[in-house]
Amino acid sequence: MSLQSTVDRILSTTLCERALQLLWPVWNTDHRRLRAPLRALLPTILTFLLLAILQSAIRARFEHPVREILELTGIAGMLIGAVLLSARVIDRRPVSGFGLSFDREWWHSFAVGGIVATAINGGALIVSLGAGWATFVGVMRGSGELPFVPAMMVVFAYLAFAAAWEEFILRGAMLTNIAEGASGFVPRWMAVGLAVTLSTLVFAFLHGGKISQPSLYGYYLIAGLVLGGVYVLTGELALSIGFHVFYNFTQSAIFGLGHSQQTPELLAVDIVGPSRWVGEEGLIFVGFAILGGLLLITYIYWRDGSLELEDRIPTYTER
Repeated sequence: MSLQSTVDRILSTTLCERALQLLWPVWNTDHRRLRAPLRALLPTILTFLLLAILQSAIRARFEHPVREILELTGIAGMLIGAVLLSARVIDRRPVSGFGLSFDREWWHSFAVGGIVATAINGGALIVSLGAGWATFVGVMRGSGELPFVPAMMVVFAYLAFAAAWEEFILRGAMLTNIAEGASGFVPRWMAVGLAVTLSTLVFAFLHGGKISQPSLYGYYLIAGLVLGGVYVLTGELALSIGFHVFYNFTQSAIFGLGHSQQTPELLAVDIVGPSRWVGEEGLIFVGFAILGGLLLITYIYWRDGSLELEDRIPTYTER
């Protein structure tokens, strides 16, 4: 070996080592992917920026119902793109590693989540009507320029993709990567607890535009804990997505109890009671959200025979 080749090899090795040292804070050389904090935040940041641009462009140029259809298409494409980008580039884990197995058991759990969400919203309506805080005013109202059934289909698809997107970025990507990153420094249960807490805080913060006073954040904190808790007990997003999708849809479009979003209503209801009790963040909804969480946990216990943290949440499975 010549002196020149030896010098070149030494210099090349040194440069590589220095480059790796510089990249260490952001790059995991063992797994050949970004560090956990970046993996947790990038899907959220990128998709929210894209959503803001998308909605600004569409709402400035189009009116109802074209606007909603274009936004629906954009959100669906953004969700699919975020999952694929995370799986192939950012996170380098299989799609199933985000809790998206899509097998028969997954869809069964999705349906259970939807049934529980529908039942608790129905309960909230019954309590509101019984207390005189809501008045029934008709059926099949508010579809606007579209026939009622197509309007309901558009609303369901819109809410479904929006809820699935939230579950993927906040639970599938963020919670998973925080738990995985923290598990190297603290016990597994503590890492998962930290991940649930942080993802719940972000979830509540992102819904801050809907509330008028800080105390109402409690509703979203409870909802975030329910959705995150179900995810870490199962390792799948099926129950979380099913619950989230049908909770949003049935609350507004089926039972007419929504305020922050205007949708067609199968059962049209006027809310006449105090917002402390029957607003979207009112105590009735808080109570039924807690009940929904208990029902989901009961189902998990009945199905699995125990309640244990799912091992794959803080564990990396290479794609």
